Amino acid sequence: MNVTEQLEAYGHPNIRATHKTTLEITKARDLTLGGDCIVAIRASRSGPNFSRTFRDAIRDDAAKVEVVLEMDGIREVIRGRGNSGLTLGHLTDLVARKSNFVCSRTLMVGADKAASDLSRSFVEFLRRGSKVDVTISVSR
Repeated sequence: MNVTEQLEAYGHPNIRATHKTTLEITKARDLTLGGDCIVAIRASRSGPNFSRTFRDAIRDDAAKVEVVLEMDGIREVIRGRGNSGLTLGHLTDLVARKSNFVCSRTLMVGADKAASDLSRSFVEFLRRGSKVDVTISVSR
């Protein structure tokens, strides 16, 4: 089974993308310099907006999760896995984690990239406020 959700988000001049263990996409409208894991804001959707099929699929410990961020001809791919404890219940935030920590904000665990692992050219585009197309796929 392969289930996909898509959303749009935007960069911001305060994006630093320096966090070493997490990467976050948020519906928040603004960003301070303290949000070092945030790579996109003003997301059009969050976990509670995703289909029941998607939310059920991601709750499988064997599920493979892939997040594709595309903007201005540049593409970043983050891969991780699902977890039986994922709720996707947070109203604004989606967080990819290298660790196995799970909370309502967690989108995936065991991620192969955090914010600091994104290419610096990608981060520069983010700082220009560019639109980011986000595709999240779950397969099992």
